Amino acid sequence: MTDGVLLHLVEPPAWRAALRAGSVAPGPDGFVHLSAPEQVHLPAQRLFPGRRDLALLVVDPARLPEPVRWEPGHPDDPAGSLFPHLHAPLPTWSVVAVLPYRPPTPVELPAPDDALGRAVALYSSVPVRRAVGVGDVPGGVAVLDPDLPHSRDNNRLVLTRPVTAAAVAAAAEEVGGNAGWPHLAALLTWPGAGAVAAELTGLGWNAEELVLMGRPADLPAPEAAVRAEVVDQREVHELWDRGWRRDLAGLGADQLEPVVRQLVDREQLNDRVLAVTDVVVREHGRVVAAAQLRVDGATAAVESVMTEPDARGRGYGDAVLARALELASATGCDLVVLEAAGDDWPRHWYARRGFTGLGSTWSVDRPA
Repeated sequence: MTDGVLLHLVEPPAWRAALRAGSVAPGPDGFVHLSAPEQVHLPAQRLFPGRRDLALLVVDPARLPEPVRWEPGHPDDPAGSLFPHLHAPLPTWSVVAVLPYRPPTPVELPAPDDALGRAVALYSSVPVRRAVGVGDVPGGVAVLDPDLPHSRDNNRLVLTRPVTAAAVAAAAEEVGGNAGWPHLAALLTWPGAGAVAAELTGLGWNAEELVLMGRPADLPAPEAAVRAEVVDQREVHELWDRGWRRDLAGLGADQLEPVVRQLVDREQLNDRVLAVTDVVVREHGRVVAAAQLRVDGATAAVESVMTEPDARGRGYGDAVLARALELASATGCDLVVLEAAGDDWPRHWYARRGFTGLGSTWSVDRPA
């Protein structure tokens, strides 16, 4: 009855458990309840009244193990309503995007073949799903984590709909002032947001273009002289710690310690909402290169690719990237994405390894 995507509402811990198991299990009645986009408010109101912390799974029907059956739903649904039911487990690799469900705020549902839409969905939804607090602002939401005040990624506006530069500044000042942010920050994800970012620079903000890049997961991985290993995330902490200390060398010692500690500690929050795997290369037992793979259904993101300065030029970047891509493909992902600074060399390095530019988002910030 539909050639478009189907939807499934789930509590965030249940989605994380499904990623671990590889599928969403059928309910007690023997099937997974799905909805067409125009129907999803009905089960939301009946099963989760008033909830705005749910995850909305965007499902590609073509990836399901068997056709859905269109069957009657609840007796209180409008007369004649039929809902798509999957009488089998729902594979996580059939989920092309995971979005926060915050009615009545509208959501953009990316098509399965819309690589840019899927990348934007991932980078705009993960901060919301892992946040301690979320509040509505013009154009999107504010995410807050009072335990990590120095992390801009965990305390900023995430804006997915067009707003003016003045509106961004006003919302950030109001939320940041109330929350005691040491910075004001926002992620602007809508098409054409660069114009607003440029206007904000005239108001004293810093602006950085983030180029979204992607590649099919099944493309050949880069050749690597060594093979990276999967490790517990705690084994990467010293490498991250050294990297942040180099990047923040201008801070005084009294500021540096809490900032570095928070920037390292924040990483474990991602594994609460999607599947995170850390891979490393060692020299003489010491971790000298690492990358992180974040899997969210059929979409995976490569993050935190880094090599110690004294270990560069030995192919370790290719090694950790190749292992991450291998893991993404083995999980069933068809798309691997990443963010690269628009004014820095890594995006060219990634382009030589099969990643193509999809579009851009903009990160803006200024001291509070």
